[in-house]
Amino acid sequence: MGILVSLNRLFLKLAEWGVIIGMGILVVVIPYEVFGRYVLGDMPPWSAELTTFTLVWISLLGSAIGLKKGYQVGITFVLERLPLRISRGVRFVGLIFMLLFLGIMVYYGADQALYNVHQTSPALGIPMTVPYAAIPVGAFMMWAVTLEELLQFFYAGVETTNRM
Repeated sequence: MGILVSLNRLFLKLAEWGVIIGMGILVVVIPYEVFGRYVLGDMPPWSAELTTFTLVWISLLGSAIGLKKGYQVGITFVLERLPLRISRGVRFVGLIFMLLFLGIMVYYGADQALYNVHQTSPALGIPMTVPYAAIPVGAFMMWAVTLEELLQFFYAGVETTNRM
């Protein structure tokens, strides 16, 4: 379990830096795009594509960070009113379903990313694997965070977030 916690800490630190860099890109590119469109009368062709791809990466990396910190929306009033044993059972089942769903996202996201390795984006000219890779990377980080939470819940009975 210690290895998983350490790996998650590393993954989430990388995700935080990815979000920071992505936000920096957006802060520079979006005003440049607006300037080009309204002042110069010609928008750079690559800016919209770069913005879209960056937003996808930020969203999925940020989702992993938010999942770890418990920032996602949860409906807890039902669980809080159930007997502890039933509440823990519902929570356990929810975590299992999350692991299954995220595992499917990793598998099919990786499949889609690899399928598009020879396709290039029209404006940037990069392989479409780059934007598609955000899905399996972000889903894997969320899967690892959920696995850590499940193991803590199962072995220690520790509630790490207010999820579900």
